Amino acid sequence: MTIYSRAECSCCEAAKAVIEPRRRRHGFRVEEVDIDTDPALVEAHGASVPVVAVDGKVRFRGKVEPVLLDRLLRAEAERKSHQERTR
Repeated sequence: MTIYSRAECSCCEAAKAVIEPRRRRHGFRVEEVDIDTDPALVEAHGASVPVVAVDGKVRFRGKVEPVLLDRLLRAEAERKSHQERTR
């Protein structure tokens, strides 16, 4: 999971607060990217932070909805479990 954020962003902090307990529970890795370090990222995400991408696909912009994140994490776990069983 990648969180595109910026310093001093209260929405970004709120998103991280939603994600962190789920990260601990599910054991996934979170990469945080400060968009202000790259002009292309500022252009792409400037007014929309936080932006949360899972496996490279943007899933949330501006706010992380806890219920939707839980559904996404369950679906990902089920997909990975299915892939492991069919190998």
